[in-house]
Parts: sequence; C-alpha cells; structure tokens
Amino acid sequence: MGASILIVDDSVSIRQSIRFILEQNGYTVLEASDGQEGLNTLSEQKVQLIITDVNMPNMDGLTMVKKVRESASNKFVPILVLTTESQGSVVEEGKKAGATGWIVKPFNNEKLIETIKKIIP
Repeated sequence: MGASILIVDDSVSIRQSIRFILEQNGYTVLEASDGQEGLNTLSEQKVQLIITDVNMPNMDGLTMVKKVRESASNKFVPILVLTTESQGSVVEEGKKAGATGWIVKPFNNEKLIETIKKIIP
C-alpha cells in the first residue's frame, strides 16, 4: 500500500469521497471526525499526510494544526487544509498555524491528487 493519509472532517460524505479518491490512487486512509479524534489517531498511527477541514465540533482544524506542530513526532508531517473558506485572513491563520497547503471545497479530484503527489512523491 502507498503512503498513509489521515482525513479529518466532520462530514461523513466528504471523508468518504476523499477516501475513495485516495484509495483509487493507492493510498492508505485513516479517518477522524474532528481535531481531537485526529490527534488521538496520530498518537497511535504514523501518517505521511494530514488533510483537515477547518470548521468542526470539539476541536477545529487550525487548533489541531497548531497541536500537531507542537508534537515532536508529527512536527514535520505535511498538512493540507480543506475548506470552503477562501478569505485571505483564514488562509493566513492556517499558514501561521503551520499548514503546508490549502484546498478549497468543492475541489477537483485530479487537483487533489496532483497536490498530494507534490507533497508526498
């Protein structure tokens, strides 16, 4: 199997559609429904990439990004933020938190895979 990717999104349908695209391209997929669950998964599993939504219950994506960056074992794992937010301020916050890149929903499947291949060859 290919690289492991963690998808963190409170929308089951978004997680399922991303899982489908990634698995078709040979990636192993882990899922979490919010930032806290994402952090719990990361404490048990090593991943090569995290794809996270911004607006989620319990812990939002930007808070999770900050916490991942504080953790020694996951400090350098690339993080793509997947969101409907395209305003500069939210993008800026994401960069400050430590996000590697940004994908705005709705996204194009080819663009998603192309972006992932640039990050984890």
